[in-house]
Amino acid sequence: MIARIIAIGLLAAGLFAVAPVGHANAQGIARQITLVVPYSAGGGTDTVARLIGNHMSRTLGQPIVIENVVGAGGTRANERVARSEPNGTTVLINHVALLAAPSLFINLRYDTVKDFEAVGLVNNAPMLLVGRKSIPGAKPKDFVDWIKSKGSAANFAHGGVGTNSHLCGVMMGNVLGFKPTFVAYRGSNPAITDLLAGQIDLLWDQVTNALPQVEAGSLHGIAITSTERLPELKDVPTTAELGMPEINYTMWHGLYVVKGTPKEIVASINEALRKAVADPEIVAKLKQLGSVPFPDKEMSPEAHAKLFAADLPRVAKLVESSGAKPSEAQ
Repeated sequence: MIARIIAIGLLAAGLFAVAPVGHANAQGIARQITLVVPYSAGGGTDTVARLIGNHMSRTLGQPIVIENVVGAGGTRANERVARSEPNGTTVLINHVALLAAPSLFINLRYDTVKDFEAVGLVNNAPMLLVGRKSIPGAKPKDFVDWIKSKGSAANFAHGGVGTNSHLCGVMMGNVLGFKPTFVAYRGSNPAITDLLAGQIDLLWDQVTNALPQVEAGSLHGIAITSTERLPELKDVPTTAELGMPEINYTMWHGLYVVKGTPKEIVASINEALRKAVADPEIVAKLKQLGSVPFPDKEMSPEAHAKLFAADLPRVAKLVESSGAKPSEAQ
């Protein structure tokens, strides 16, 4: 299992281009497509982007290049796409950070609601709580009891204010009745490095990133926000099993283009996405990463836009309850 996930991670070594196969003119996209990732190579979002990008390029008949635009809480990447030409050649993949940005930053140079066109939902994944190996106890319930006893003295790593790792920690604090102490990192990978070194206590992370360390026994797997245990983490109970059903956070990725992109181009990209996540090989790789594609009936641009609109106020409330004050994106 670990070898397979490492192999997937190696795919994220840098930019890649895929030779075109298909009928580009019929799809309405005339040249190479850039898939913009707001996070560093090797992370969960980057890995998902590379998995689907290779397949989508064959359907669209154009090369797809991954561009990692890191910084300012993901807003640089968002702005890059919001200011692109409305021709389908620049596509954004992002998760909750796109929804959180309006609550976090006062100097956004784009409008989160008005400047993007939802293309389609990619995958849905639970969040996994991992802890340093030296947290006392023998089983997940012991580790949760330790967190409850420590309260605000327990520190949580996160990949940036408003990211999944941050907001899931906020949700846990809200449910258990304390304000977590947060330590910010530039992404999950450096946070996991410090967890492995015992320099930080806890991290809510995508299963994608933390699974190998839990499998190897290097970190404690404490809880997962899915409705049932994952086969890959059969010894890690759900938050509901641990008496915390209110911690029901899941993260999802979606694809976006700039507003004004012709509907036929949006439809073409959506079709390529559907074909990618329906491919059994990609489904199997996503499953290895603790993630699943959305059902086909939920993959239309309209369904994506509906989920986006429903999640926006939920995320805003979580940010507000965290006590984070809007600041300027650096």
